[in-house]
Amino acid sequence: MFSVETYRFATPNDAEALLAIYRPYVESSPVTFEWTVPTAAEFRARVEKISAHYPYLVAERDGEIIGYAYAGPYRSREGFRWTAELSIYVKKGLQGQGVGTHLYARLLDLLRLQGYLNVCAVVSWPNPGSAKLHEHFAFRCGGIQKKCGFKDGHWCDVAIFERPLADYPVPPEEPIPVTQLPADAVARILNF
Repeated sequence: MFSVETYRFATPNDAEALLAIYRPYVESSPVTFEWTVPTAAEFRARVEKISAHYPYLVAERDGEIIGYAYAGPYRSREGFRWTAELSIYVKKGLQGQGVGTHLYARLLDLLRLQGYLNVCAVVSWPNPGSAKLHEHFAFRCGGIQKKCGFKDGHWCDVAIFERPLADYPVPPEEPIPVTQLPADAVARILNF
């Protein structure tokens, strides 16, 4: 296992470091279906928007960001607001060393504390590393969507991984913004 010194919330000032991790995935991989590398300003705006409600976490080693994970809305319709969609990126060359596992564990705990009931991830397929990560956290593959994304000159499949975080009360309580979570609970999650 790979040890990481620090887990914390991303800030808009991290945009360039996050973008450096994301860039290779855009330029040479179907892991993301984004075709053009965003600018630092665009990435900064994404961090700000997501962080207003959802966890956006970074893993640091010796002051360098080596991975990040965040949640966002699954769909825009009101009835989907108890489900969050997850994304994770680890610096090239550091995959498979535990960085993603540690980030995901914290992300899931924060989402549970916020009151989310379901999480899902849309994963380019096949993707053995991502499948292993999601299976580690008891996600199940809810299905494969055939040729639904186009990147680098070919059609790609995606898998939908899903898992519940809690029971399903009726009616459900509203998820609370990550910014309103108790500081002591957040510190315990980030520092376990």
